[in-house]
Amino acid sequence: MVESYSKNANHNMRRPVVKEDIVTLMRQRQADNQGHLKLLADFAKAENIPIIPHETVAYFRVLMQTLQPQKILEIGTAIGFSALLMAEYAPNSQITTIDRNPEMIGLAKENFAKYDSRRQITLLEGDAVDLLANLEDTYDLVFMDSAKSKYIVFLPEVLKRVSVGGLIVLDDVFQGGDVAKPIEEVRRGQRTIYRGLQALFDATLDNPDLTASLLPLGDGLLLLRKNVAEVKLTD
Repeated sequence: MVESYSKNANHNMRRPVVKEDIVTLMRQRQADNQGHLKLLADFAKAENIPIIPHETVAYFRVLMQTLQPQKILEIGTAIGFSALLMAEYAPNSQITTIDRNPEMIGLAKENFAKYDSRRQITLLEGDAVDLLANLEDTYDLVFMDSAKSKYIVFLPEVLKRVSVGGLIVLDDVFQGGDVAKPIEEVRRGQRTIYRGLQALFDATLDNPDLTASLLPLGDGLLLLRKNVAEVKLTD
């Protein structure tokens, strides 16, 4: 049994912001995962481990095949599902993924050993705040799927390591619709996440150095295109 995530965790991921019948259509009508990706998705569902939902999987397939990024950075590995998905659909890419949860790191290592047949993925263990400062590569695409309140903390270092024209994708930014509410209506235990996401929106959505788009897939994606070499984050 996987112990890192309780049965009551990730309640916002269970509250889709799109009408339920449309979510059902997106999850049932789009091509299912195959092979090891299906095995991992089924395992994550059984163990209540948060991975990207199927509508986001389908979007990533198109994104990876279209962009064919050469260098990918991921913050938040979990069991390695999304890294292996990106490797599958961008077969010439090199992927660096970061996680600090020992249990997830152990599972990810096992899955990469089994399924990363082209040896595309490098797993870095530790806190992203510490590891980002020491990265030397420049990335075409960054996928952030970790502590939501830390997105705004990670973003300045991430932007330094993204090429001009590169894309940053941030997951779970709607928090089951909480981000659209006044803070007084948000549960106290979720307010740190709320404040962090509002700061993220303030810094990026109207920023002339970035092109930003919010997508209602899963619990919400924020897409950021880096337009200039040195991005100034607004307050």
